[in-house]
Amino acid sequence: QVQLVESGGGLVQAGGSLRLSCAASGSIFSINAMGWYRQAPGKQRELVAAITSGGSTNYADSVKGRFTISRDRDNAKNTVYLQMNSLKPEDTAVYYCNAHYIDDGDYWGKGTLVTVSS
Repeated sequence: QVQLVESGGGLVQAGGSLRLSCAASGSIFSINAMGWYRQAPGKQRELVAAITSGGSTNYADSVKGRFTISRDRDNAKNTVYLQMNSLKPEDTAVYYCNAHYIDDGDYWGKGTLVTVSS
């Protein structure tokens, strides 16, 4: 089983930047992909960005060119980052870290709130 701990959320003005971090520990070696999802009030959770174990990345159209997902593997921990630039009020949401296993499904962090003021 994997434990996911997010950090880095907060309040920022439109046009600003934030970097989210997600530290994964536990059974990390068979993780197929990790990613960031977000859920705004009254909306469904949506994929923001993902990175596979092979390093391939995928982004939502709404964040392409503004957000960058990256990964840092270091022994027992696997940290995924989401660099968010040129933030917009519509980026306001709770951001969740996700770890996906082919044979064991999805695991989620508790979420971190990002608020972008206009």
